[in-house]
Amino acid sequence: MSDSWWYQHDGERVVWKGRPRLSAALPDIIVGSAISVFALVGAVSVDFWLFAGVPIGVAVLSWGLLRVRRTQYLLTTRAVWAKRGVLGRTVRRVHVDKIQNTSFSQSVTGSFFGYGKVSVEVAGGRDLEFRRVDNPKNVQTTLAEYMGSEEYAIPGSREQWESVLSLVREIRATVAPTRDASEPVSRE
Repeated sequence: MSDSWWYQHDGERVVWKGRPRLSAALPDIIVGSAISVFALVGAVSVDFWLFAGVPIGVAVLSWGLLRVRRTQYLLTTRAVWAKRGVLGRTVRRVHVDKIQNTSFSQSVTGSFFGYGKVSVEVAGGRDLEFRRVDNPKNVQTTLAEYMGSEEYAIPGSREQWESVLSLVREIRATVAPTRDASEPVSRE
C-alpha cells in the first residue's frame, strides 16, 4: 500500500525513508524566540502594545518547525520522492532512469553530528536535494545502487537469447524454406 502522498507500482518497495533533522528549523526557532522575548521585554518596560510581537515570534517559530516536520523524502526501487509544504503540499517524483548522478556533502558540524545533503542530478529537469538527512553517504550509496538497477535491464542471459534466435531461425526455415539459387525469381 502507498501513503496518501505517493503511489506504488506492482513490485515496487521502499528502500529508504527520511526527513530533515529538526535542527534545520534552528534559524527560525532562534528568530522567533528572539522576537517573542524582545516583545515581552518591550511590553513590560516600554509599552504594553509591544506584546503584540509575541504572536509574531511564535508564528515564525511554528512555521519553521512545521516546514521541517512536513518535509519527507522517500526512495523506492523505481523512484525518488520529495514532499514539502506547510499550508499546501508539493510532491516531486523522479524516476530512477532520469537520475544522471548523485552526490552528498557535509559541513563541519554535519560531519560531526552525522547529517548532510544528498544531491540528485535529474536529466531534463531541476535537481533534487535531500537536506539535513541522517547518514547522507548511506542514502547516496543506496540511491546509486538503484540508478543502475537490473530491474529495467533486458531479461535473460546471452545464451538464452542465442537459443531463442536459433529457434526462430528453425521456425523460419520450416515455414518459408529457402529457394535454390538456380531458380529464377518471378516478378509477378
